[in-house]
Amino acid sequence: MEGAEHRRNRKLLMPAFHGPALANYATTMTAICDRYLQRWETLGEFTWLPELKEMTFDIASTLLIGSEPGPLTQRLSRWFSQLTQGLFTLPLSWPGTPYHKALRARDNLLAHLENTVKQRQNQPTQDALGLLVASRDEGGDRLSLAEIKVQALLMLFAGHETTTSLLTNLALALAQHPAVLAQLRAEQASFANAAPTPDQLKSMPYLDRVLKEVERCYPPIGGGFRGVVKPFVFNGYAVPSGWLATYSISATHQDGAVYSDPLTFNPDRFLTQEKLPDYSLVGFGGGPRFCLGYAFAQMEMKLFAALLLRRYHWELLPRQDLRQVAIPSLHPRSGLKVRFRKL
Repeated sequence: MEGAEHRRNRKLLMPAFHGPALANYATTMTAICDRYLQRWETLGEFTWLPELKEMTFDIASTLLIGSEPGPLTQRLSRWFSQLTQGLFTLPLSWPGTPYHKALRARDNLLAHLENTVKQRQNQPTQDALGLLVASRDEGGDRLSLAEIKVQALLMLFAGHETTTSLLTNLALALAQHPAVLAQLRAEQASFANAAPTPDQLKSMPYLDRVLKEVERCYPPIGGGFRGVVKPFVFNGYAVPSGWLATYSISATHQDGAVYSDPLTFNPDRFLTQEKLPDYSLVGFGGGPRFCLGYAFAQMEMKLFAALLLRRYHWELLPRQDLRQVAIPSLHPRSGLKVRFRKL
């Protein structure tokens, strides 16, 4: 989307991700995170990536489309897994190929979302999908059924795939940097051991810096695309208007002209954030296309991190491959095998 269409749709989508709606999500997010943390305590040893993917999908499907945890959510999660496995594969729609399975999964998801949207039209709800159905602009215009379906599909994907990547690499980074972990625990100790509140989340400056450094070092997506609206020159190359340009998120985050010692994990580099140039941290994009769900993702990650840091300890299991794999989003090849216990 671009131009007026993009501005109109972004305005209609905004109420589902900011203000009162966001505040209403906190209790459910906390309850789901707590349930998974207790389960992992029981397991003791496990691979964290698939577990986090299941947790973030539960959060996304519950808050964004009102799906209750259970068989339906498990089916939706399975369809989403098939969809993501076909995102970067050869487009051969033969039965049994990943692409064919991805198309079927997409169609199943869209059919489910269409039925859910129609239910919301008859019985309004306060989940994000219900807010999208009810959303109107100043002229009374609203999103069509087709628009809501594809936006809901995008919300579900963006609402759990990239968050899973960031949380997995947060756990990895903290296990590898005990001094950072200790400082985070000290910050959380000032809040006691109770469940974190939305007001508390505003008073965690070190956690804010750590999450920015995880985003910088481990951006879930490698790059993005932008249409060139006016010609420019970059490093001696003339780029005309009308072209499609791609930018590298990882290269931007490792630019030595912006970040000193860019390969070192150092959250305190963001103590001087006001000195950083614009668009030097672009894991969530920038400008008018900055991620609409940024505040949703930040609240989810901070709630999870606060519960984890206040109550649990984890360590990496030996003999695993921690090299990063980029597809479908950045993650350790091994999936991050850990030993987990209560503090």
